[in-house]
Amino acid sequence: MHIIAIFYAKKFVDSEIIRIFATTESATLPVEQRTRAGLLFYSIMSNIFTKQPLSIDDQIAKLRSQGLIIANEDLARKVLGEVSYFRFAAYLRPMETDKKTHQFKPGSTFENAVALYEFDNELRQLLFSAIQRIEVALRSKIIQHFSMQHGAFWFMKMDLHDSEHRFLENLNSLDREVTRSKEDFIKEHFRNYDKPEFPPAWKTLELASLGTLSKLYYNFADKKVKKVIAREFNLPQHEVLESWMRSLAALRNHCAHHARIWNRFLNATPQLNARLRGLWINNHQVDANKLYATLCYITYWLDAMERGDAFRERLNMLFSQYPSVDTSAMGFPQGWENEPLWKGYLDDAKPSDICEKKGHLLLYNHPSQPSKAICERCHQKWVADYSGDLINDTIWKVVDHFDNETRTDEELIAKWMK
Repeated sequence: MHIIAIFYAKKFVDSEIIRIFATTESATLPVEQRTRAGLLFYSIMSNIFTKQPLSIDDQIAKLRSQGLIIANEDLARKVLGEVSYFRFAAYLRPMETDKKTHQFKPGSTFENAVALYEFDNELRQLLFSAIQRIEVALRSKIIQHFSMQHGAFWFMKMDLHDSEHRFLENLNSLDREVTRSKEDFIKEHFRNYDKPEFPPAWKTLELASLGTLSKLYYNFADKKVKKVIAREFNLPQHEVLESWMRSLAALRNHCAHHARIWNRFLNATPQLNARLRGLWINNHQVDANKLYATLCYITYWLDAMERGDAFRERLNMLFSQYPSVDTSAMGFPQGWENEPLWKGYLDDAKPSDICEKKGHLLLYNHPSQPSKAICERCHQKWVADYSGDLINDTIWKVVDHFDNETRTDEELIAKWMK
């Protein structure tokens, strides 16, 4: 029998009551059962949660009573059945006129929330794909450069790290990953070797999370080799890379847990005001805790890996498909699309200056249409401000696509109901 005794004493600190709880458990229970997760604490509370679960039909009725227009009940049942009301409610919030009563603005529709949910889902997939590419490249460069300078087991040497406390934390994290790993290359290593306690960096760090990788880089004492890695990502100093890595690790966790992304407040603040060599933003007066700042450094990072053009195109296409999304809620300032980073080129550039300079092959649509061009490799699309006899004599601008590709409500409904 599991017995929990609860005692509390009252102390007054600055006129506030603090309750102190002590617990006792039956000593006859096995240790594995006496966990903190198994304890239940009860106290006198002024606010007790009394809401009861609602059926999907009741959820629909409640939303309608709050002023939400639900034209397609079958769609609503399917969405709420697959997404859950609590998760989906985050995409209804922007349409509310009263955050306490949750009354909706006139004209608010369920389909609008579905579109926002789909936008966020596709945005999360786009970001996760970009993060994976960056993470693999980071891991490779850290393993290669640190190991070449300081040996295969640099992560085990305290004298190569700034903080002993962080060093031990990182080593414990790596130990947990190695211990629980089922990877074949880890099993094979320990079949052949029993010393040192860890496999070399190129094996061990393949198991490290992006968060641990970020902490290892931050705590490493050799600033010179850290700067070499930063320079390979076209960054001037390792401090900029450190801040971007911390921010990226936090975003990766949100993406991995399918969390809402589009208007989230992101705690890890990336450094934005450094002087960068590549295409960057001129307006640094943006909210660094909003997604726009994150998209900026991810795009710059991908540019350094020659993958930024495809990311820009997919992001712009996403905005075109979901024009109702409020980009200001993501931290986008007015005129953001005119920044060199987002144009993908400096002013007065031509297709040959950008694509052909990279060794790409430009394909022109048709001899009778010299005002359009598309790059075979990076798929960058160009449109001339006016037609001319010679391509290189024409003033050019970059466009996202040639035709309207807006996602309609009917397409969204069909996607869910198929």
